[in-house]
Amino acid sequence: MAVGRFVEALFWAILRVAGVVTVAVVAVAAASLLAWIVARKLWARQKRKGERP
Repeated sequence: MAVGRFVEALFWAILRVAGVVTVAVVAVAAASLLAWIVARKLWARQKRKGERP
């Protein structure tokens, strides 16, 4: 009985860690995508600004 509870607690702990890692990876990916889009827009704005007479 005690072994079963230990295994269950270990299973849920592993799932919790995996969930936190997954959320962190998704958050980093979303933040980097957003930063890339903003950088592209700023770079395009500067490029257009330089072409005006």
